[in-house]
Amino acid sequence: MTTEARVPRKQPTARQQRLGRELRRLREAAGLTARQAAELLGTISVTMSQIESGVAGVSEARLRGMAAQYACADPELIDALVDMAKDRTVGWWEEYRGVLPSTFLDLAEFEHHARSIQVVGTSHVPGLLQTEDYARAVFSYWVPEFMAGELEPRVEHRLRRKNVITQDRAVGYEAVIHESVLRTRVADRSVARAQLRELLRQSERSNVTVRVIPFDTDGFAGASAALLYLGGPVATLDTVQRDTPYGTAFLDEPSQLHTMGTLFRKVKSASLPAAKSRDFIHRLAKEL
Repeated sequence: MTTEARVPRKQPTARQQRLGRELRRLREAAGLTARQAAELLGTISVTMSQIESGVAGVSEARLRGMAAQYACADPELIDALVDMAKDRTVGWWEEYRGVLPSTFLDLAEFEHHARSIQVVGTSHVPGLLQTEDYARAVFSYWVPEFMAGELEPRVEHRLRRKNVITQDRAVGYEAVIHESVLRTRVADRSVARAQLRELLRQSERSNVTVRVIPFDTDGFAGASAALLYLGGPVATLDTVQRDTPYGTAFLDEPSQLHTMGTLFRKVKSASLPAAKSRDFIHRLAKEL
């Protein structure tokens, strides 16, 4: 296979890095070192390293050649990896490069390509369901506080992320929210009331399901279970986003995906059905 001249990327996105990691996992599953794989593919180990780190792109021909050498017997996974490699989408989030942290852009890109989204909210209303005032109140509470000109781009970016659940090709979205989140006033009473009404409005969409875990639910110990599970074109390419004390983390190791998927199902099992959840939110809104 001939070598490809590709300009290394200065800052690969999380999704580009993910493609590289999947290719590395296939190679390691085949029991090959990077040097051995490079020799089989007629290239050099530096090129392999750049591909597997996401610094360099990979053509369809080379990717399929790699899959063949690695004896990968999953055609759906190979096709999905090819689609990732061929993707040249320049999304709206690129307008914020250099303005917001790269994790903001990476999350928007993952959501854009997701086939399904499942989220657990135990501290705040999930981002895609937030109103503008709610989002602004949340970002305003960050420490250290944002300087002038830093707050509004974050709010705007969060609101633009909503298009994945409101556009024509809307993704299936399922949110499980604890009652404590619904009762917490991140701003004032009017903002809280408007946020509850927004949850009701969004839950009317055919692709959106909102479930509530009431305070009086027995057997719920998942206060720290906040997560965002992004379904990929095949299960192997699912991604989980979690907030940590050190920032946003994207998880994609098979064991991590299994753990987070199980955690979501446990939390969901403690929630009310969608219709009863809507009634619950409506009652809370009337109390305000």
